[in-house]
Amino acid sequence: MSVVNISCYKFVSLADREALRADLSARCLELNLKGTVLLAPEGINVFLAGSREAVDAIVAYLRADPRFADLAPKESLSAEPPFKRMRVRLKKEIITMKHPLIRPEAGRAPSVAAATLKKWLDRGTDDAGRPVVMLDTRNDYEVAAGTFENAVEYNIGVFSEFPPQLDKHRDDYVGKTVVSFCTGGIRCEKAAIHMRAIGIEHVYQLEGGILKYFEETGGAHYRGDCFVFDEREAVSADLHPKSGRVHR
Repeated sequence: MSVVNISCYKFVSLADREALRADLSARCLELNLKGTVLLAPEGINVFLAGSREAVDAIVAYLRADPRFADLAPKESLSAEPPFKRMRVRLKKEIITMKHPLIRPEAGRAPSVAAATLKKWLDRGTDDAGRPVVMLDTRNDYEVAAGTFENAVEYNIGVFSEFPPQLDKHRDDYVGKTVVSFCTGGIRCEKAAIHMRAIGIEHVYQLEGGILKYFEETGGAHYRGDCFVFDEREAVSADLHPKSGRVHR
C-alpha cells in the first residue's frame, strides 16, 4: 500500500480564510494531493491522501504557519487514494454542532490518551475508581460499522442532534467518568466541552479519536470497524481498508 492518508484538525481563529484557501489549494494541487480541507472561523479540518513525500511536504507547509505548528496528523495506508479530487472549502463550522458559544480554542476539555483509556477499560474504572462510560458522539450509520463495547449512543442522524439528546440523559452520568469518542477527535472535543458546560463533572475526550486508539492499542475493547468519510468506507483496527481495497 503506497498511498498515505492523513487526518487532523485544529481549533484556532482564522480571519484570513479566503487567502488561506487560495494558498492551500495551489500547494495541494502542486503536490498532486487529493482530499478535502475545511476552513471555518473556528479552525481547520484536514483529510488528504498522496505519496509519502507529498504528505510530508503539506504537513511541513501547514506547520510553518504558527497557528498550525502543533498539528498531529493520524495516518493510515491504502492501495489507492480514497478521494477523487482536491477541495478546500469554507464553512461556518468545521464540524456542525449549532452551538456557536462553544469555542474549543478558549480551553480544551481534559483528554485521555489511548493507552490510559485501554487500562481503564481493562479494569472497568478510571484511576479514581469511578465506572467508565464510553459515549459515542457519531451518527447512527457510523456506529453501525463498529463501536466500543457497551458504548452509549443516541441514534442521531447528524451531530447537531447530540446536544439536546445529551441534555435529556445528563443524570445518567452522575458519579461516573464519561469518555466521549469519535473518528478523529473533533466531535468528541466539542461534545466534551458541552458536557462540562451543562454540569457533567468527570468528562474526558479520547485524544485523537478512534483512529489514534487503533494506532496505539490495536483496537482493544472495540468491536467492528471505524467508518471513515472517504471511499474506503471503513477501516479495521490495523488501519487498513475494511475490504483491503478502496471502495468504488
